Amino acid sequence: MELRDAIAARRTTNGPFLPDPVSAEHQRVLVEVAGRAPSQLNSQPWRFVLVESRSTIEEVARISGESMTTAMGNGTFFERYKRWFRFSAEEMERTRSGMLFDKLPAPLRPFTHQVFTRRGQRVVNALRVPQTLGEQNRKLVAGSPLLLGVMLDRGEYRPGELSAFYSVFSMGAAMENLWLTTTELGLGIQFVSFPMEVEGAWQRIVELLAVPDDLELMAVYRIGHLPEQARRPVIDWSSSERKRVSQYVFREDCRTPQEGWDAR
Repeated sequence: MELRDAIAARRTTNGPFLPDPVSAEHQRVLVEVAGRAPSQLNSQPWRFVLVESRSTIEEVARISGESMTTAMGNGTFFERYKRWFRFSAEEMERTRSGMLFDKLPAPLRPFTHQVFTRRGQRVVNALRVPQTLGEQNRKLVAGSPLLLGVMLDRGEYRPGELSAFYSVFSMGAAMENLWLTTTELGLGIQFVSFPMEVEGAWQRIVELLAVPDDLELMAVYRIGHLPEQARRPVIDWSSSERKRVSQYVFREDCRTPQEGWDAR
C-alpha cells in the first residue's frame, strides 16, 4: 500500500475484531515503525507495553465499560463533547467536522436533538442507554486480541515545561506511524479512552499494567484483525467528513485563506 493510500484509508475501528491473534511479527513491525518517529534531540521518549493476557484484557475491558456507563449516565461525556456531535448528514456537510450519529436505537431517535438537555438525559437513562453502551464497550475491548499501552518517560514529559510539548508531539508522530501501519497490515485500531473520563479509573489501569513511577501512561489502544464485513454497533458514529483546505490553510499570513486547493 502506498503511503498516501494508507493515509486516505486510515480509520478508527468502532466495531469488533476477529479473535485471531496479532502475530509477533506484526507486533514487532508496529513498535519498530513507532520507534522511527522524530523526537526532540533524538530523545525517543515513548515506551510501549503489549498486552495479550486474557485476564488483563478482560479487566481493562471491565474498567472501560464501567467508565463509559458512568460518563454517559451522569452527562459528563455529552457536556464535554457536545460541540462535536452531529445528527444529520446536512449538519455534517455544513460543519465538515465532528462525529455523525446516524445510527441510534429506535426508542432513542425521537429524542436525538434533546440528548444534551436535562430531559434528554433523563430519557437516555430511563432507556438504559448508558448501560447498553457500557456493556457494548466492555465486549469490544474484551474481544480484542491485543492491547497497546503508550507511555512517556517522565524525564522528558514534565508538564509545564517545553520538554512536555516536545515529548507529546513526538508521541503523536510515533502513534501516527503505528496507526498507518495497522492500515497497511489490514489491522484495526481504537483508542480505549473512557477510563480517562472518570476519576480514578485510569489509575486502576496504571496499576494493572504495573507502570513504574518514571513513566506516564498516556493512552491504551486495542488492536486486531478486521472482519470482511463489519456490522455496525447498536449506537455508532462516523467521521468521514474533513474540512476543505481553504478552511485550515492560509497563504502568507492568517488573514488570507489558501484558494484553489479545495477538492472538487
